[in-house]
Amino acid sequence: MFTRFRTEGFNGYSVNWSPFFENKLAVAGSSNYGLVGNGRLYLLAMAPDGVRMERIYDTQDGLFDVAWSEVNENQLVTSSGDGSIKLWDATLSDYPIQQWQEHQREVFSVEWNLVSKDVFASASWDHTVKIWNPQTPRALQMFTEHTHCVYSTAWSPYNATLLASGSGDQTVKLWDLKSPRSVQTIFAHNNEVLSVDWNKYNQDMIVTGSVDKTVKVWDLRNASREVMCFPGHEYAVRKVKCSPHKPNIIASGGYDMSVRFWDINAPPGQNLVDVHDAHTEFVLGIDWNLYVPGQIATCAWDEHVHIWTVPPSVAQR
Repeated sequence: MFTRFRTEGFNGYSVNWSPFFENKLAVAGSSNYGLVGNGRLYLLAMAPDGVRMERIYDTQDGLFDVAWSEVNENQLVTSSGDGSIKLWDATLSDYPIQQWQEHQREVFSVEWNLVSKDVFASASWDHTVKIWNPQTPRALQMFTEHTHCVYSTAWSPYNATLLASGSGDQTVKLWDLKSPRSVQTIFAHNNEVLSVDWNKYNQDMIVTGSVDKTVKVWDLRNASREVMCFPGHEYAVRKVKCSPHKPNIIASGGYDMSVRFWDINAPPGQNLVDVHDAHTEFVLGIDWNLYVPGQIATCAWDEHVHIWTVPPSVAQR
């Protein structure tokens, strides 16, 4: 069983649990599948009788990602199809408290730093990654080596200055904020890299998802080829997310409308341990609840958010 919330008129792009409250989550959505039209940010709360909508914010252009602040329990940042990044305060209605307009194209990803907690990263179709501090009017840094859209970023959970980015140029690049150029390039897939995430228990392990329909696991100490490759999705893998409670569990979602759960410790060929196939459109957003082990939220173009606890086949591995 799972709990549903309808984002009526808006196709879900991203879902993010609060790092401060076990029952709060944010969802970023776009009307008309993000191709044209408005965006909407939903602030939701889990209640005994289902999901309660606490606040909504409307934007002129579609929203593609959302990330809660790691320092202020009421603040969160969104990225938009018009190239803008907006900072919101959940205690205030209607308007963002800060806005940045430096990217030249759609901003597909925003990720708050998990270690230093004072900066966040953005990734854009203008081929750049930018680093921001919410207190400053302009980007602190810009990285420009990718040769195609940058779809995803992930901060190291161990190193405050280390960031990974995944791009349509088929590579993952590692950036150290102390260096102007990338410190590592991984030729990750034979197609666009749509998602990257860092294992929360292993500072050298990252996971990628691609248009080539695979999920790959990498060891950064020897990234000439992947450690593992999980085929199974029927179309592009749009999102990968490592469990914050189990070092061996990865969730992935994609254009085959499924959410799949993988166990990296399982025997080869037996890594797929569960499939959630209740969405009826592309699955774009996945996030694990930090406070409730095994609880996960997903959002999709079917205008629904699903929230459930993974079954024993996943939880007890």
